[in-house]
Amino acid sequence: MTIITRTSALQFVQTVALPRASNLGFESTEDAPALDFDFDAARSQAMIVGSDVVSFVTGVTAERRQDIVQSALLAQLAANKQVPDRTQIFDWYGAYFDVLTNIGWLAQDISFSEFSQDLETLEAHEAILKMATGLLGQSVGALALVKATLDALINTGENKPWITLFNRESKSGKTARFQMMLVDQQASGPFMVHLMAFGFEAKMEVTQVLFFKFRKGDAKIKQHSGKVTIDADVLASVRPVLKTKLAAHAGDFIARLPDL
Repeated sequence: MTIITRTSALQFVQTVALPRASNLGFESTEDAPALDFDFDAARSQAMIVGSDVVSFVTGVTAERRQDIVQSALLAQLAANKQVPDRTQIFDWYGAYFDVLTNIGWLAQDISFSEFSQDLETLEAHEAILKMATGLLGQSVGALALVKATLDALINTGENKPWITLFNRESKSGKTARFQMMLVDQQASGPFMVHLMAFGFEAKMEVTQVLFFKFRKGDAKIKQHSGKVTIDADVLASVRPVLKTKLAAHAGDFIARLPDL
């Protein structure tokens, strides 16, 4: 296994290729606008970062919330650049996880498995809750936060900027992919992300992703779930460089959900 250090992570961030943004970016950290989304460690919060839905439990610091949001955006943009064909879902995920690994995310396993569907019909948000229940186990508060985040997305209507952003980045024709992250910071434990990822290949066009209802045999669904520990020192060390690199993209890819 390759050892990721501050030096290697910095070099990776500086050299990784991203798609062209709507403007040319900034020459220095001071010129870049802050990714200021009112991160508050005293509250549970949720963000849309492209096709990532990110929920933060109370106690995760504002700086670490920013680190996770920037990580998710970097991983998606780099994967978009490397795998522009949006039907190549799992090649895209390979690039996405590679980026995260190179900036201090320590995933034990990133393999995907077929989603097991017991019912004749199921909606995507129901599948997320089923996976979250298995991943989070007895953590009632964490599971409640995932449900609250989904409810916030589902109940806000189609014309809200966060659902428009999520749908734009998560679906394309008959395919879709999206991720959910629950970010936790235990008092005496590691900085951790509970990560769930989905890939859909359907027989019909995917419209509203979270409302997408599929029947057995009508869609091929693969899933990944797991706990990812974060090397907080490595990730914090690239924070200012990430801010500069992502400044030109942030406004088009990040939105904060209403208070949970």
